[in-house]
Amino acid sequence: MTRVRVEGFTVSLDGYGAGPNQDINNPLGVGGRDLHQWLVTTRTFQRTLFGKDGGTTGVDDEFAARGFENMGAWILGRNMFDPNRGDWPDKNWKGWWGDNPPYHVPTFVLTHYARPPIEMEGGTTFHFVTGGIREALDRAREAAAGKDVRIGGGANTIRQYLREGLIDELHIAIAPILLGRGEPLFEGIDLPALGYQCVQCVGSEKATHVVLRRQARGG
Repeated sequence: MTRVRVEGFTVSLDGYGAGPNQDINNPLGVGGRDLHQWLVTTRTFQRTLFGKDGGTTGVDDEFAARGFENMGAWILGRNMFDPNRGDWPDKNWKGWWGDNPPYHVPTFVLTHYARPPIEMEGGTTFHFVTGGIREALDRAREAAAGKDVRIGGGANTIRQYLREGLIDELHIAIAPILLGRGEPLFEGIDLPALGYQCVQCVGSEKATHVVLRRQARGG
């Protein structure tokens, strides 16, 4: 059965999933790069992003690796794909990751502006969805063919899916940094009222890993 999951989404101690002022030089906003110190050295990240052997193992790598297990499709917000706003100013832009993005499955990008699909190396095809979060999820479920769907972010996209009760499980990594400003992950979200409970909490030197799961209603 297809589950909808958030994996490896990192927030600061003050709750921000990205820093302010995202642009081409700061894809995660100012200071946002520091959120992912737990991730970038892991064996999973080095292999998935750069095709390299080596990297750290242990708790951080275990959580990084689980984020790719049984994934059949991804959903991304527009800002996770492109630094610009409005209509597509540069049709040559194909994402932040080069010719071989780390997804390797159909990936659905939420946007208000239509664009033809883009086939990339390694099995990733970007599909641009203008009909909202439910249309994107319906298409992602179909593409996943029984595997899980990963909501990759950003924070606003995750909030939209949370409000509709559409996410089954979230792995949140809490980084020991303060951003002060940026994109708050849980602003306006009442997680207990939506049925979410913390089912796992594990610490490493660089992050605290928390797993939240939505409990079945009436059971």
